[in-house]
Amino acid sequence: MRLSGRRYDTGEMVTVHIDGTIVSSIVPWEPDGTALGLGNGGEPWIAPGFVDLQVNGYGGQELTVSSLTVDEVAQLSVALDAIGITGYCPTVTTHAVEILLHALRTIAAACQSSSDVARRVAGIHLEGPYLSREEGPRGAHQREHCRPPDWDEFQRLQEAADGQIRILTMSPEFDRSHRFISRVVDSGVIVAIGHTAADSVQIKAAVDAGARLSTHLGNGSHRQLRRHPNYIWDQLADDRLMASLIVDGHHLPAEVVKTFVRAKTPERSLLVSDITGLAGMPPGRYDDTSSSPVEVLTDGRLVVAGQDQILAGASLPIGVGVANVMRFANVDLKTAVEMASTRPAQFIGYPAGQLAEGAAADLIQFELPGADGRGDLEELTVGAVVNRGELVYGLPWHPAPQ
Repeated sequence: MRLSGRRYDTGEMVTVHIDGTIVSSIVPWEPDGTALGLGNGGEPWIAPGFVDLQVNGYGGQELTVSSLTVDEVAQLSVALDAIGITGYCPTVTTHAVEILLHALRTIAAACQSSSDVARRVAGIHLEGPYLSREEGPRGAHQREHCRPPDWDEFQRLQEAADGQIRILTMSPEFDRSHRFISRVVDSGVIVAIGHTAADSVQIKAAVDAGARLSTHLGNGSHRQLRRHPNYIWDQLADDRLMASLIVDGHHLPAEVVKTFVRAKTPERSLLVSDITGLAGMPPGRYDDTSSSPVEVLTDGRLVVAGQDQILAGASLPIGVGVANVMRFANVDLKTAVEMASTRPAQFIGYPAGQLAEGAAADLIQFELPGADGRGDLEELTVGAVVNRGELVYGLPWHPAPQ
């Protein structure tokens, strides 16, 4: 198999040859008389596939539900191909322990029984249940299920997940949270700070104990904060913390994205979608969700029903964030793509694709008019996706003869 197009990092026109599951060679492109796929006269970009660390659901399917089946996990995993995701963290959110155990067991079983799922799942993200119960910080997580950390319970959850919990998002505002964090980190799990009302002392203690990530920084917070200090400044300033950002145009204003990326630096910034099963659903109220009742607004935002400020996950794919972070933070295509692909993969130790000989052939071919600086930046459109050397979505474009 081969893919032709512009390298996302240099703009050079190349042909990528794939042998089995790896990239065997990358050579300057030579037209061979075929013109397939996008066929609109433009040359698409080739890049590593996106690795999304926060996927709550997709295509009408939520993950944190008591009815989740192995087949549904498989269907969701494959459906993500269409939006350029070659690796992802299925995200299980705050709920009763029985539902958490069921969701984790089902995801683990899907990984064991299906190679299609196993090669796409980069690890499980457990978001909660050890989160703040305060309005604002807890976001759409159900208050009655938010609780202090419990090591024995976490071990039960990890056992149900067959050891695949890779990220735990929690609030360090509880007594002795730093001790719990240290134990979780020692067990090989990345601890992320999120949905928190913690003070500066508690944030520092969490990072000292080994916390390494801020989950969707700037979201899951009070609507009004003390000017300074506060938990956003504390996390933004600590260089030991990476920060995941939802750059869908709804969760963070452009000015905030620009400030966060400049303060954290692109090297410590990761793009996530936080996408849910309600993505693409028509406006209206939805009571049967994995969290609180959710309302889809006419502008596409997902909010806790009955108000319009507290968001309840996202409705747009991570590719939207790639284009938006270019617009908002004035970063180039290479930087934006790597914030959504190689950087999150490296952060969690996942062997994701790269445009390099011998690397895993997890690649996407996409259009993004204006990404080369010629004309206004438009929207990212995925044309083809290769996962572990297999074409799983679309039809590759190849240049026509000169």
